[in-house]
Amino acid sequence: MRPSHQLRLLGLLLFSLIPSQLCQICEVSRENCSYLNPLVNTMVNANYTKGIQSANILLTFRLVQIQNQRLEQQLTQQIQEDIKKREPEITSGELALAILALGACKNSSEVFIRDAHLVSKLGEKFKAEIENMETHSDHPLTNYYQLSLALLALCLSNGSHSITNVIPYFTPENKNYYFGGQFSVDTGAMAVLALTCVKRRIEKEEIEADIKDLNKTNVYITSLVNKILSAKNDGLFGNIFSTGEAMQALFVSSNYYKNKRNCQETLHTVLHNVFQGAFRLPIAAAQILPALMGKTYLDVNKNCSCACSPDKFNISTDKPVPVTPTISPSNISVNYSVRINEIFNSTKVTVRKGSVFLDVMMAAQKQNKAAFCFEMEDGPWGPYITSVQNTSANNNDRTYWQLLSNGQPLSQGAGSYVVKNGEYLEVRWSTY
Repeated sequence: MRPSHQLRLLGLLLFSLIPSQLCQICEVSRENCSYLNPLVNTMVNANYTKGIQSANILLTFRLVQIQNQRLEQQLTQQIQEDIKKREPEITSGELALAILALGACKNSSEVFIRDAHLVSKLGEKFKAEIENMETHSDHPLTNYYQLSLALLALCLSNGSHSITNVIPYFTPENKNYYFGGQFSVDTGAMAVLALTCVKRRIEKEEIEADIKDLNKTNVYITSLVNKILSAKNDGLFGNIFSTGEAMQALFVSSNYYKNKRNCQETLHTVLHNVFQGAFRLPIAAAQILPALMGKTYLDVNKNCSCACSPDKFNISTDKPVPVTPTISPSNISVNYSVRINEIFNSTKVTVRKGSVFLDVMMAAQKQNKAAFCFEMEDGPWGPYITSVQNTSANNNDRTYWQLLSNGQPLSQGAGSYVVKNGEYLEVRWSTY
């Protein structure tokens, strides 16, 4: 059935997508697991060469019990080898994600985590983040998303770092939750997951803390959840790519999805985006799939099982066959500019229809290298811009290159955003 036909049926099927015993989660039911096939196949058929950057994929594979022994072994080996080679330069968030992925769902990789002392090494990196905040105006070495991810991994792994002592750093009013003047939903969601883990361990008396610590944690969680809910738009939270982690945060800390209509709205919008191909990148598919299957990162220490068992998926290992168009694609004209404070350069370029933001930047650089030269690096979300006009982004200075369309920040990267005819695109030197 073509996606367009599936979409016509979507409205009729939404209530059947919601499990009959819905509590605080919003998952696709066993009968409708086929709707998730595009996400699973995106992850299964990708080429993975970036080592620790594949940890998101391995974590999702294990959480939702996708059975692909060959690929799981490949990802595990790549992550372990990358840690051995690059451990000193690996960031706190990268190491935290690797620990979660390698240790998820009670598997043999736990031996590597123990023998390589990964949890204690993460504790040291986390401590360095906090020390940097104390001496550099509350700025961590990385960002608050990675800091929250590190706290979550330490909490779930029984790390020795004094977790309750760092709770004040996660106050919802901290400027590090904001990016470009807007509340970062995925950062807030990761903090909710981390703080919920801390809260549960305090309640079980697994962490030494007093009632003030527990009360403060509850207040922070409630405030962050409210900020996430205030970013709701047509069933999404922030944007399509932050919605998966926002759903996880709401599962563990809110009654939002006890209302079936809220669940219906989220599933409708997310599945529509699945059918439209929004999750073409494996990491994007990996971040939305656990929530759609009722899982959260707090489940990593459990024996994982899902409503959608592996035999419910139609996993294809066939690579897409490229089709040569019989008619040359039409060209479009796009306006492109670079802004560094008061310095502004602009041009108009012609690119093929279907081109992405990066194609426009390359075309402009070809026109005038002095005005539009740039550098980039490959990351799990595709290429990202590190330098324009020899001006580099810098974590210590909290600077980055922001991508905009018609004056509005983009939620997709330079290698993913498909440009339109007559559009005004801009890369802007910005701070966060």
